[in-house]
Amino acid sequence: MKHVDIYTDGACRGNPGKGGWGAILVYGGREKELSGGEAETTNNRMELMAAISALEILKEPCEVTLTSDSKYLTDAINQGWLNSWKSKGWRKADRSPVLNVELWQRIDALLAIHKVTFVWVHGHMGHHYNERCDVLATTFADSL
Repeated sequence: MKHVDIYTDGACRGNPGKGGWGAILVYGGREKELSGGEAETTNNRMELMAAISALEILKEPCEVTLTSDSKYLTDAINQGWLNSWKSKGWRKADRSPVLNVELWQRIDALLAIHKVTFVWVHGHMGHHYNERCDVLATTFADSL
């Protein structure tokens, strides 16, 4: 399997408000930048869309290290919340519905294709790729 490093970030001008996401894929010494957004969204949705968009662009199953400053994203995977939500019919421990369920379902489907390790990095602390993804996300949000 090819190994791809992915870096992601989401941003929102108001929450909800205009939002953007940014992602950078690094493979074989080459980088590909992606960005997008929505006119009315939340920061969490943009964090998820960054990861989804980056994973969806991969043309074959890959081993991926996905680095994000979103605890919402990384903890949901690393703490087992995603698997728990799925096993409970997309409900949380308190039986309330999982927010952004359609995005979590897309991530779940992508995790069946790719072997992904999620790594959390503290945002806005000088991490080169995290800072660049933030610029991509905020620039897109500001363009809406």
